[in-house]
Amino acid sequence: MLLILFFLLGACISVLSGFFGVGGGFILTPLLMLFGFSPIEAVTTSLLFTLGTSFSGITTHIRYKNILWKNGIILGISGIAATQLARPFVLYLENKGLDDIVIPVFYIILLSYFALTMFKQGKKTDTTDSSSTSPSLIKMIFIGAFAGFVSTTLGVGGGFIIVPLSVALLGFEPKKAIGTSLFTIFLIVPVAFLSYAFTVTINYKISLLLVAGGLIGSSFGAKLTRYYENREISLLLSGIYIATLISVILKLVHLSIAGLVLLGVFILYFLIKSILRVRSYKDKKVEPE
Repeated sequence: MLLILFFLLGACISVLSGFFGVGGGFILTPLLMLFGFSPIEAVTTSLLFTLGTSFSGITTHIRYKNILWKNGIILGISGIAATQLARPFVLYLENKGLDDIVIPVFYIILLSYFALTMFKQGKKTDTTDSSSTSPSLIKMIFIGAFAGFVSTTLGVGGGFIIVPLSVALLGFEPKKAIGTSLFTIFLIVPVAFLSYAFTVTINYKISLLLVAGGLIGSSFGAKLTRYYENREISLLLSGIYIATLISVILKLVHLSIAGLVLLGVFILYFLIKSILRVRSYKDKKVEPE
């Protein structure tokens, strides 16, 4: 029964991954810690999961022309370089017994900032056309490096940083930011995962079940972006940041179950909302003129 739960968990999180372009690791890492995984085990497992979900999501976003390839390569190369700085930092925290506090607090700070950033973006009535945007090379290198460092430190793909910063600082429209983010994640994550894989014990049975579920859901999540406006995507992304933020805080005060319930409620809300949105869209298409 527990194994089926991990398969379904991977599928649900990967729907969010494909939709938001975040790889899924920033949700999975705190969830695994809530399930009792040590922070470094959760980090490594999430990186493996993110590799699978990002690949699956990319294939769909390619069809929708949501990937800015040149920008993604620049973000990815700078991110790969930064992964090599993060691994010694994480191992140092583990050796000093600080990982149980520092990693969740790091999460809280980042999630708070990005929740506010995407909420403000979602309240804007206009959208930026990324096709006319010439983003700063320095800004792209900074965002990629920061995403790579956080990717290795927290066990995420870096997408939950790349998406909001690409929208806020580079002027990408959310759908282009999502597709480009998944491509960047696919470049960064293998390097981050390999930096841990040979020194950290991984439960490969659970990891592969998560990835198997993830391969199913990520493509579906990417398709859902067709049914939402850019502003709605920004607001939903802000919502998932807030839900994850509160769940991490609840874990720190030993209320892990409450954190699991909260994230489960948000995921269920998003899935139901999306199913109704798709049905409504299809019903309108078949209505006689």
